[in-house]
Amino acid sequence: MLLPGNPVRVPCNRRKFLQSALGAAGVMTLPSLFSACGKSSKSPVPASGTSQPFSLPAEPVFPHGFFWGTATASYQIEGAWSEDGKGESIWDRFAHTPGKIKNGDNGDVACDSYHRWREDIALMQAMDLNSYRFSISWPRIQPSGSGPANHKGIDYYSQLVDALLKAQIRPLVTLYHWDLPQALEDAGGWPNRDLVGRYCDYVQLVSRALGDRVHDWILFNEPSAFVDLGYLEGTMAPGRQSILDFLRASHVVNLAQGEGFRALKAVRPQARVGTVMNMSPCEPASDSAADKLAAERAHAIVNVWFLDPVLRGRYPDAFTFLPETLMRIKSGDMEKTHVPLDFVGINLYYRTIASAATPLHRATHAQEWLFPVTLAGGEQGPKTDFSWEVWPKALYDIVTRITRDFNRPVLEITESGCAYNDGPNANGVIRDTRRIDYHRQYLAALARAMSEGADVRGYHAWSLMDNFEWADGYSQRFGLAYVDFKTQKRTLKDSGRWYARVASENKLS
Repeated sequence: MLLPGNPVRVPCNRRKFLQSALGAAGVMTLPSLFSACGKSSKSPVPASGTSQPFSLPAEPVFPHGFFWGTATASYQIEGAWSEDGKGESIWDRFAHTPGKIKNGDNGDVACDSYHRWREDIALMQAMDLNSYRFSISWPRIQPSGSGPANHKGIDYYSQLVDALLKAQIRPLVTLYHWDLPQALEDAGGWPNRDLVGRYCDYVQLVSRALGDRVHDWILFNEPSAFVDLGYLEGTMAPGRQSILDFLRASHVVNLAQGEGFRALKAVRPQARVGTVMNMSPCEPASDSAADKLAAERAHAIVNVWFLDPVLRGRYPDAFTFLPETLMRIKSGDMEKTHVPLDFVGINLYYRTIASAATPLHRATHAQEWLFPVTLAGGEQGPKTDFSWEVWPKALYDIVTRITRDFNRPVLEITESGCAYNDGPNANGVIRDTRRIDYHRQYLAALARAMSEGADVRGYHAWSLMDNFEWADGYSQRFGLAYVDFKTQKRTLKDSGRWYARVASENKLS
């Protein structure tokens, strides 16, 4: 998930994305480059942008073979943080550091899916799903980030894959969902170019072990989020705050994205290999030329900073100039980033309002001339319990724009969802009608985009079940299934039962 931002600070949980402008001074630590969310209970500053009326189809029908799924991430659900040879991850270290996670929570146990994965599959079967997006924990495979595979880690994912296939559920495997081995962070982390080779070795280990049964792979989950939050904002693992680290990590991840694609295809040439971007349509706050330019700059860095390099072999025009020297871009690098992805995954939750930075704002932050844009979250739609605006048109807008700008690529919606903290009533039933309304509207918006030509193959609700929500711990519930974290009992919410009907009938009603 990714949160809209504002010029000061906005609510965010899993990721931030450009809420205050980027400063240009390369030797300075700056407060926000990509942040659109900042984890607090405060609402975003109201934006002045408005949108045209948007009609949704009444009962859209989805194509035969459409993938209905849910999404999870290894650190958020697995637990077993130090069992069976697993090494320490940057999230283990970060969550064990006092003051980093709300309420002092951590992912040591989470949903205990390392031991209860059969119960997770039973939930998916109860919802009649045919796709499951989950991630591999790199330190469970390579405890120190290099060397031979830990066979117990491989065995765990192998059993999971076999059981999913037996249940006729496609395994959609994310190779990196933020839990870097701590040993590799100690060696420099993502700003270190050596990590490209380490990542490729890991990709090949996993694809050799599971690629005879797994055909659909995701290289990265939301690179913009983990690079910004981890290396610039410092609000998520590994907790650094450096503009140089951010810029260099951006480029290293783009290199790893291209080289990782080649590494996987070398082992499994027939595999479908894509990557996942967190996206948010960027609307100008007004009709002024300055705000329209700001919205385009915002789109470049919020949505395609990691997509243009992989699909076009170049960085988009997000800044007043590209800081190539600070990013350590070498001759031939952009050719390495450029590969023909088989699909693009989109994670989307809300929209962003962009405006040109005011003279006063620039005077306050004189270094921000490199990215003179102010971002805010939308204020017109209803809010989730996490203070995120519900705006279904956001999904339509981003899917149609990516379809248009990138010559109709194959797309999958790899995450979309909402935090509503409804609990069981006296009869043990979870009446989360607002979550049903959210998914109904976003799916209708998606269906409209598909009717206009977008090639979308699947939709994955975030999330299968309530889980560890990064810096917000267990305070926000996104699941279609309720988890009692004391007993680990899973209970389908009304939204899960509704989603089961949608998946079974392949249409909204």
